[in-house]
Amino acid sequence: MKLVCSQTELTSSLQLVSRAVAGRPTHPVLANVLLTADAATGRLSLTGYDLNLGIQTSLPAAVESSGAITLPARLFGDIVSRLSADSPLTLSCGDGEEQVELTSLSGTYKMRGMPAEDFPDLPLSQSGTPIRLDAASLVRGLRATLFASSADEAKQLLTGVHLSLSGQGLECAATDGHRLAVQRLDDALAPGSEAPTANAETPFAVTVPSRSLKELERLLSGRPSDEPLSLYSERGQVVVLWADQVLTSRTIDGTYPNYRQLLPEHFSRRLVVDRRALTAALERVAVLAEQHNNVVRLISEPLLGTVQIGADAQDVGSGSESLAASAEGEAIEIAFNVRYLLDGLKAISADQVVLQCNGPTTPAVLAPVGEDGTFTYLVMPVQIRS
Repeated sequence: MKLVCSQTELTSSLQLVSRAVAGRPTHPVLANVLLTADAATGRLSLTGYDLNLGIQTSLPAAVESSGAITLPARLFGDIVSRLSADSPLTLSCGDGEEQVELTSLSGTYKMRGMPAEDFPDLPLSQSGTPIRLDAASLVRGLRATLFASSADEAKQLLTGVHLSLSGQGLECAATDGHRLAVQRLDDALAPGSEAPTANAETPFAVTVPSRSLKELERLLSGRPSDEPLSLYSERGQVVVLWADQVLTSRTIDGTYPNYRQLLPEHFSRRLVVDRRALTAALERVAVLAEQHNNVVRLISEPLLGTVQIGADAQDVGSGSESLAASAEGEAIEIAFNVRYLLDGLKAISADQVVLQCNGPTTPAVLAPVGEDGTFTYLVMPVQIRS
């Protein structure tokens, strides 16, 4: 194998695929990145794979002779990133050898690798018709839901985001048992695409680990493009093809909770408030709330057209603020984990938000005003003592 490539492009590609390299590998080769040079296409392909998440990308290269080898991801990345961006890099490795020579204008480095044959194959299942999605829409859906997934591995099914398709829409949903974020994307399918179904009655649906989707969101955000992505799902794996990049991930087995049943059909109380003002007030009050139990109280005052936001930190102090609000229904005092409220507000871009509830101990729903049903954030209140 022998090739010449750009230091900048190689560094960028290494940073991308290294996110799929195992931190604590069960086999030494999983700490490596796979390099595959192809003289026919004039490209160098890089692959990282930890048996759960796989990322593959490629970059243009002047390939003199084809070949493949794996190199330690961290060492290789650290060396390449420190070389001059003005200098082209030459990579060479003799047939049957396991040592790669890296040459730039500043000097020469030699690294010992492992045979490409030892590297596990990516599960690139691409049978059937792919789902073609608008990349920007998917990014929007992931950003609106990823934060609500669980970090508790004991709740395996809740550590992912549930993706479901029907008609021309994609729905992303995540819950950790205390809050639920649902983003509906009516324009997610690329023009001319149709949503496939698992069978005649069941719309397509899959639950993907949040870690994998965070990397997908990062990948799609890093290089904005109008090119749609292709998603394949089969035998416990999803494969996403986009531009010259590939991401593969296992899926999470099990039936995702019927989260639609959690959403109340009717509300007796409704509070409309400026999103930025509410976010700023909560962030100020959170300074005190975090000293004790992260709990903030909201007290609606319909006759005054205000909502009071307050926190009491035992043996530390207390604070409260008043905001203008349009309130419907009777006055109510309700408490929440301030971090849960702020997470939901940061997922909304509308100028005004509506908080709807029926009582101080029943689920409350936060949503943007003027975007009917596109984003719904349910959060469970905290019971407070009088």
